[in-house]
Amino acid sequence: MREIVLDTETTGFEPGEGDRIVEIGAVELIRHVPTGRTYHQYINPQRSMPAEAFAVHGLGDDFLADKPLFKDIADDFLAFIGDAKLVIHNAAFDMKFLNAELGWLYKSALPMDRAVDTLAIARRKFPGSPASLDALCRRFGIDNSSRTLHGALLDSEILAEVYLELIGGRQPDFALAQGGAGSTKQDGTAWRAGPRPVPLAPRITPEETAAHTAFVEAMGDAALWKRG
Repeated sequence: MREIVLDTETTGFEPGEGDRIVEIGAVELIRHVPTGRTYHQYINPQRSMPAEAFAVHGLGDDFLADKPLFKDIADDFLAFIGDAKLVIHNAAFDMKFLNAELGWLYKSALPMDRAVDTLAIARRKFPGSPASLDALCRRFGIDNSSRTLHGALLDSEILAEVYLELIGGRQPDFALAQGGAGSTKQDGTAWRAGPRPVPLAPRITPEETAAHTAFVEAMGDAALWKRG
């Protein structure tokens, strides 16, 4: 199972009012294990950066001036995410911007049912508690000390750790990492536990077996586990 943990930074809150994406960061998980593959891109929004947005992520007009436009990176971005589920904190926000950018290029929208919203998961799991990314890092003891400003790739890497905790802890399906590809073997097939080549020797002694049998017999035919 392939998932992409994703985050964006933008010039504001509403693409319908002219706001644009200025950064995308993404981290690949396979069977809930980070593979080391990432996607990161700064984007020229073709507009000035509002002071309020600059205070959040620190991406200014001069820095973004020579970065590619969204139309120049759209195909590479879509190729990276493929058909994977998209793990996003407050998914409605990022999906709104991604689909606006794709729509302006006459490309197909990303269906909302592809998004796994970690904000919604956190609110269901911890009702009434703060559910921001920083609050979840504190709850799970995840180091986010380098997060002085929002950054899409850093936030994606942190969110990947938070997501694994939200769904039951790191490597919740007990996948064994082999060759950096989670629980897949070198030939690409899924790893599965098999029978032991030599069964373990019994640890119960003959005397213990006899004592247990005598104990059960002494309880008579009315014993619960003797009822058919």
